[in-house]
Amino acid sequence: MSWELFWLLVEASGLTILYSAISIAIGFLLASGICAAMLSAHRGAATAGRLFVSFFRGTPLLIQLLLVYYLLPKIGLNVSSEIAAILALSLCTAAYQAEILRGGFQSVPKGLIEAADMCGLSAFSTFRRIRLPVAVRLTLPALTSEAIMLLKSSSLISVVGVVELTTMAKDLASSTYQPLPIFAAAGLVYLIINLVVAGFGRLAERAAKRGHA
Repeated sequence: MSWELFWLLVEASGLTILYSAISIAIGFLLASGICAAMLSAHRGAATAGRLFVSFFRGTPLLIQLLLVYYLLPKIGLNVSSEIAAILALSLCTAAYQAEILRGGFQSVPKGLIEAADMCGLSAFSTFRRIRLPVAVRLTLPALTSEAIMLLKSSSLISVVGVVELTTMAKDLASSTYQPLPIFAAAGLVYLIINLVVAGFGRLAERAAKRGHA
């Protein structure tokens, strides 16, 4: 396989990274709210949060992707396949991140919460300034693993015509009749991306530990 073909895969990986990064960020925002709902004393909110997590963790991402892709036009939302793909990825990772954060929230020392109450902080301020930062610090390894899983799972968005690394690999394999080297190279690119993400995750863990020390 030529360097020109390999470079096409590298360029396409930029879109994989972009779609995954946007989905992870949106998913984290959703996960924070879903986690708060699951831990809420309000039974309806807690039930809704658990149902959301159960559905998106209990069904294949491919099915979720196709449901979102075909459902949006039915309800009058004619969005691009890229937007539909990002939405599906965001909802899926939100469920996993919410469950990860739930474990982190439950591990927050009660003394910190009691100290916040004594200082007169509101429930929202305590959540934003104490509970969420501590929970994120405690769950950084798991959140990094989820980011890596989403990057790999993002290859599924090729089924709805979104151009990214896997789509480019398929197109090049069919046009050059060299499937083995093309897909091997694509796998190598995925591996490099995920090693970089894992490295950043370890750096973030060390920084969090130094800040906590």
